[in-house]
Amino acid sequence: MSTLREDWEVLLGLLPSDWEQLGRRTGAVRRLRGFDSVNSLLRTLLLHVGCGWSLRETAVQAKLAGIAEVSDVTVLNRLRQAEAWLQGLCQELWKDNGVNLEPALKGRPVRWVDGTTVKEPGKTGGQWGIHYSLRLPTLECDQFDLTPAQGQNTGEKLGRFRLQAGEVVLADAAYCNPPGIAAVKQPGAEVIVRLNPASLPLEDPWGRPWSVLGAVKKLQRAGEMGDWPVGVCAQGQRIAGRVCGLRKSAQALEKAQRKLTRRPQPGKGQATEEARQYACYVLVFTTLPVRQATPRQVLDSYRLRWQIELTFQRLKSIVPLGHVPKQDDRSSRAWLYGKLLVALLSQKLARVGSAISPWGYLLPEETAPPQSLA
Repeated sequence: MSTLREDWEVLLGLLPSDWEQLGRRTGAVRRLRGFDSVNSLLRTLLLHVGCGWSLRETAVQAKLAGIAEVSDVTVLNRLRQAEAWLQGLCQELWKDNGVNLEPALKGRPVRWVDGTTVKEPGKTGGQWGIHYSLRLPTLECDQFDLTPAQGQNTGEKLGRFRLQAGEVVLADAAYCNPPGIAAVKQPGAEVIVRLNPASLPLEDPWGRPWSVLGAVKKLQRAGEMGDWPVGVCAQGQRIAGRVCGLRKSAQALEKAQRKLTRRPQPGKGQATEEARQYACYVLVFTTLPVRQATPRQVLDSYRLRWQIELTFQRLKSIVPLGHVPKQDDRSSRAWLYGKLLVALLSQKLARVGSAISPWGYLLPEETAPPQSLA
């Protein structure tokens, strides 16, 4: 138990210095009924989201560890109340990890959409599709949908999100298709999406098929950018757009080619020569006109999406996703922020550990001058 307490103190040292006050300001800690401190409340919540335990199992484990003696209903209610608290902690940790969440498109509302699949543990654990939308730079989760992992209306598609006129949607290649582009444009929004040439047929300004590789091969130097006007036919209409491309550096290109050379995943086969050529570039499709966003702004905005995605990849790979709260959107959003917080703490812990501190943790901030040994 002493080791567990020490590990918890090390973890607390990774949090923002005002983490406790933030909990009180956001309303997560109005009363401590069942908990002896804000410390024990946060620890119980992280047991739930970090270990992937159910609410009942979390209550039992918290009692056995001497952290708190509460019911599963109390854990759920506390999770609901902690949404803004966990969101604020994620914002501060992202800044601490060196990521500026302010998009390159100044003055425009920006949202990032993504999805994943969760398999809950145990015989009764279901498999769910999670679809969420985060607003930048606040990380406000304004939509969180749970769907069965299999069946109708379960895939990743832009049409499931409630979009607004004037905002910009950042998405990965899974959303790059004509119906998705049309779904964004219908309410008057714009999109920046990683280009998937196989799922998004493109035309030149005269309506002829446009060769992606034929255009991007002109980018010869590392860091050289290109910008080409294109069109997409979707639902009987032609949508004007652009492809913004960037030639990768030698180091990034070597990494991408090495990834393609690895043993292929089942059902995907060997990497084709065309795939190896595409791996030389970062290619993004956008409906933003040139007068509203330069190629650099478009690519910088997509780079921000990728920085966030890297953290979520860590979340998916190293953090057991566990039992998703299915009672209401509020508890589900708080659960998502809790998972993200664990991933960000893991990222910061790895960075701190690489500094090879001889005592193994960060020094606490001084509140009084150190005592003299004289």
